[in-house]
Amino acid sequence: MSGTDQALTTRRARELLGVAASASPGELRRAFRNRAKSVHPDRDGGDADSFRRLVEAYDVLRGGVGSGQTERLHQPPSVPERRRAQDASTLSLTPQLALRGGRVDHELADGRRVRITAPAGLRSGDRLRAGGEVLTIAVRGDGQLIVRGNDLWITAVLDRALLDQGGRVSLDTPVGPRDVWITRKASARGLIRLAGDGLPARGRHRQGDLFIRLQAASETASSAARTLLRRFAAAWAA
Repeated sequence: MSGTDQALTTRRARELLGVAASASPGELRRAFRNRAKSVHPDRDGGDADSFRRLVEAYDVLRGGVGSGQTERLHQPPSVPERRRAQDASTLSLTPQLALRGGRVDHELADGRRVRITAPAGLRSGDRLRAGGEVLTIAVRGDGQLIVRGNDLWITAVLDRALLDQGGRVSLDTPVGPRDVWITRKASARGLIRLAGDGLPARGRHRQGDLFIRLQAASETASSAARTLLRRFAAAWAA
């Protein structure tokens, strides 16, 4: 059978994974894990199309174990099924974990769950070995804190009068409280940069910066929110 858009038979799926018709679910998982190591696109010599076919083959056999079918045509798997094996090789980190490091639970391709201690300063695209596997890091923003390369980005919601008149304000940032000056230039740009307050240097990655977007509080904000803004002078949110 040729062509990546053709349905897989169980016979072809067994050939791709190198398993017998009597393979148990555990044997299927181990075979998939071993083959994925060589064809995953993040590995040297890997290939995205070959990996996709391997995932499809695994889905075919996993769905047909114990059914007695020998040439069952594969039905397109659901989105969660298609992505499960691919996600197993990606370790997703929050921006806070990328900044400070910490523990994160992860399920490997063979179904094992491992607890990983991620070091501070990991970036998207970095690789980390865990449970005998090499995982690719993906740092995903959480709505309040965004990572762009080496840099952190937040939004500070400030009183309109402060933005118009300027002055010093204490901001609660991911790296701790910071006193910053709101100048007219910064207000006009709507942006402040704090050098060296981004992700820490690690390996080939330089020390990042912290960028703060300046946003005026809504004119329709509640009186309670206005009171808090006046009291603390600033609050940051996405």
